[in-house]
Amino acid sequence: MRKWGPLTAVCLGTFMLLLDVTIVIVALPDMAKALDASLSDLQWVIDGYALALAALLLGIGAAADRLGRRRVHVVGVVLFAAASLACGLASSPGLLVAARAVQGVGAAAMFATTLPLLASVYRGKDRSVALGLWGAVAGGAAAIGPVVGGLLAEGPGWRWIFYVNLPVSVAAIWLTGRTVPESHGARDRRTDWAGTAAFAVFAGAATYAVVRAGSVGWASGQTLATFGIAALALVCFVVVELRVEHPLLDLSLFRTSAFTGVMAGALAFNMAAFGVLPYTSIWLQTVLGLSPVQGGLAVLPLAATSFVVAAAGGRLLHGVQPRFTIGIGLALIGAGTLAQAVLGAGSSWPALIPGLALAGIGTGLVSPAIAGAALAAVPPERAGMAGGAVNTFRQLGYAFGVAVLGTVLTSRMAESLGDGRSHALAGGGAAGLRAAGMPEHALRTAFASGLNTAAVVAGAVGVVAGVAVLLLVKKAERPVAATEGKEPVPEAVRAG
Repeated sequence: MRKWGPLTAVCLGTFMLLLDVTIVIVALPDMAKALDASLSDLQWVIDGYALALAALLLGIGAAADRLGRRRVHVVGVVLFAAASLACGLASSPGLLVAARAVQGVGAAAMFATTLPLLASVYRGKDRSVALGLWGAVAGGAAAIGPVVGGLLAEGPGWRWIFYVNLPVSVAAIWLTGRTVPESHGARDRRTDWAGTAAFAVFAGAATYAVVRAGSVGWASGQTLATFGIAALALVCFVVVELRVEHPLLDLSLFRTSAFTGVMAGALAFNMAAFGVLPYTSIWLQTVLGLSPVQGGLAVLPLAATSFVVAAAGGRLLHGVQPRFTIGIGLALIGAGTLAQAVLGAGSSWPALIPGLALAGIGTGLVSPAIAGAALAAVPPERAGMAGGAVNTFRQLGYAFGVAVLGTVLTSRMAESLGDGRSHALAGGGAAGLRAAGMPEHALRTAFASGLNTAAVVAGAVGVVAGVAVLLLVKKAERPVAATEGKEPVPEAVRAG
């Protein structure tokens, strides 16, 4: 317990926070029914968490270096647990979305401190073992999220996807207090809270504008005003980062094509691989009539192949330059997502298997390699910042993907159903539309057409990003293995 207790404590927190990225996907139809939630409400249930995690990751990581990483980690777990309870008790969509955002804040505090805490405890071979097991837990959490969500939603109910976090949080807090020593980073470095706030406003406003554009139109005054706020916040972020002594993100790193290419790949990765899945889950359950468990199992080919490829790839692809692994992986994700755009009125879930499996292969290639590519693109002293930026861009890509692809989905549906009914259908209201007299063939055709269009957009993003990585990331990669067992390795992959 004394030797591996810290790893167990950290892995418990990591498992929870990454599980909650995907666990809600299968429960969305039940949430919509129980809370009378709209499509935009469901989008924010996902995006509220992802945006808070993305926006605060770097800032909280820097603050933890000064305040104490264990202290910040425990506070994050407590906040995550309290927000999970609030999610389970939520009586309206607004309360659920607000609680999910607070969950994301807690998750950011946990994620930002996870690897630095491991780095402070383990050295040499033990460190390699700890990081390997942590990576397996991280990959496994995302993989089983839809299945666990389906089991809980179909069993005790969707609220238990949040309640289950409570006993795990108690165990994580107890273990952390008993086994994890306190550690600090550079205490003289001031946290860039102005940059953190500007980035959070930019991400939130941009996502809100896209979500609202699906219902009020892209050219509406509300949409344009919100995009204007996002643009202004982005300008403020750039100005702050150029002037502050210790920037949240050193913008000079983008002068190198390698770093720019990796960040573009990270942004596109989660959008292309996972952005369509929430709507696929709604189609599987509300249109095809699958149960939550069946819906989770239907998308398992992506998670299963990803897990297998990621586990085998570390050995089989050792020595291959990350730009090839990431570029080809993104192209495979794009191809796999494009292969899912084959649905029609009579299609069922097996039609998705080839595309999901192909996208899973690409995901298994990209996920383990993208952090290493970010490290190779920056000087060693900026490795921690690069590692945190990769995680930030990945979560931001997921949030943007859910928003953009939801708008694409409903816009395509609206061509045959009308705006009001398209949003109702995409939000899980198929039963109500059937009761109102909509023909089954029309309902199935509209949803299949919307999913196809969203898959084409997501697939194109994956393919283009793959090509961009292959073209931009040309510099010779700095071998991460050369620093194994030394302090720069965990700092390089830390989230803050």
